[in-house]
Amino acid sequence: MGTDRELNPMNVMKPQNLGLHTLGEDQPLTAFEIGKLWATYMGNSMSIQILGYFLQHCEDEDIRLLLENGLALSKDFLRRIEGVFNKENFPIPKGFTKEDVNLGAPRLYEDEFYAHYLKYAAKAGMSLYAVAVPLIMREDVREFFIYCNQCTTVLLGQINNVLMGKKLIAKPPNIPTPVGIEKIDKQSYLIGFMGDVRTLQALEIIHLWDNIENNTTSKALLLGFYQIVKDEKIKALFKRGLNMTDKAVKQYMEKLHIEQIQSPAYLDHLITTSTYPPFSDKIMLFHKVDMFAMKIRAFGNSLAVTARRDIDSLYIRTLVNIGLFVDDGMNILIDKGWLESPPTAYDRDI
Repeated sequence: MGTDRELNPMNVMKPQNLGLHTLGEDQPLTAFEIGKLWATYMGNSMSIQILGYFLQHCEDEDIRLLLENGLALSKDFLRRIEGVFNKENFPIPKGFTKEDVNLGAPRLYEDEFYAHYLKYAAKAGMSLYAVAVPLIMREDVREFFIYCNQCTTVLLGQINNVLMGKKLIAKPPNIPTPVGIEKIDKQSYLIGFMGDVRTLQALEIIHLWDNIENNTTSKALLLGFYQIVKDEKIKALFKRGLNMTDKAVKQYMEKLHIEQIQSPAYLDHLITTSTYPPFSDKIMLFHKVDMFAMKIRAFGNSLAVTARRDIDSLYIRTLVNIGLFVDDGMNILIDKGWLESPPTAYDRDI
């Protein structure tokens, strides 16, 4: 397969000014702008280090182009945020630096994993950018997040094309086209544990699929981290994360397999046996705490469109386990002095 090297994820249309009164750069940053810019800076400063290492060990030409595009976007986003912060005399977060990565470390993941990881990370980024757009009032910052969303959308299109073109991902399942409009006329539509359990509807299928896809990637990434992490407390937390993720994935897969619907496959085989760490314990712990926290939003979206109570119950149990994992991970980050504080409200000492 040959990927179109002319496709540039940075080449996106700038939103038109409708001629209405706008809040421009003369307006101070509000809590909304500060919070979303800060979170975007932290996430992309982490991505720069991760993707920089992946590029040291990538032989597939198409996947290498994806990594280059992803890295270029992260660097571009950071440069733009720094420009806003500097104009506002706002301190630039430290984030993550070359101290957190060893580019000379041996290969930890196979090339195929990089494509799955990029999709996993890009989806998390889009969830941040899309939520920011309707909340941001200052136009220049809002346009920045629209730009981030558009660029990441193009990158995701490239990733999906490579995954499908190289047959690295299962084809999404088909369902029959309805013969007409049907209405739900029985309360049993909501039942899922026993009795007259209906088949899965389209929205339930896509969210089960998406959660399996996210969690098989998350598990493979975590497996690599587990092999190389040095701190025993973090290692124990990672083992816990592996076990809870594996259990959840099996439960979601079972819901699809009962109805002869295939699911995304595990990616554990794409991890090498290397135990030499390319990443600092700090960046690995932050990464997993951050991405597990992002799963909370994904499961919330899944709950919103799921009507079968058995699936709702699975998601709720997963959310509880994720919340406990994130809380324990945050405590370790705080104990080690590794956690930068997001900007906070005034302490009025009332």
